[in-house]
Amino acid sequence: MSREAALGVMIGVAVVALALLAWAWMRRTRRDAGYAAPIGEAPADAAVRAVFPGLYVATTRHEEPLERLAIRGLGFRSRVQVTVTDAGVVLDLPGQPRMFLATDRLVDAAQATVAIDRVVERDGLARVSWRIDADTVVDTYLRPQDASARALADAIRPLLPTGNA
Repeated sequence: MSREAALGVMIGVAVVALALLAWAWMRRTRRDAGYAAPIGEAPADAAVRAVFPGLYVATTRHEEPLERLAIRGLGFRSRVQVTVTDAGVVLDLPGQPRMFLATDRLVDAAQATVAIDRVVERDGLARVSWRIDADTVVDTYLRPQDASARALADAIRPLLPTGNA
């Protein structure tokens, strides 16, 4: 086989692989189209308790850290600023509308080690579990930059409705 033919085969394989990845992402996006990120602002009178710059890692099905959800605004990793207020948690991702997780949506805040495309030191991620709709709980994974994942989880935990902690 000539070098040109081998190159053609490799390019063909790469194109097929990329097409399969695009197809799979489109199917995932259709599957998760019924979910919507909680767009909105914190109430004007909400007192800020803490601010954590860091990385947004992923939002997955509850207790399934390898099953990424393709929710508009939460589908890809990015920088994030997490603001913990007495009314809930605000997620500011660049290029996305502000998201507000009110206290009545929050289910749990803990530490984690693994999410879909990120493995870190033991308990290096903060996992915030919240209700995306009345019947569905999801987990959002965050990696604080200037603080520990424990500090972020500890800042959110007092906001949890009684019986969820």
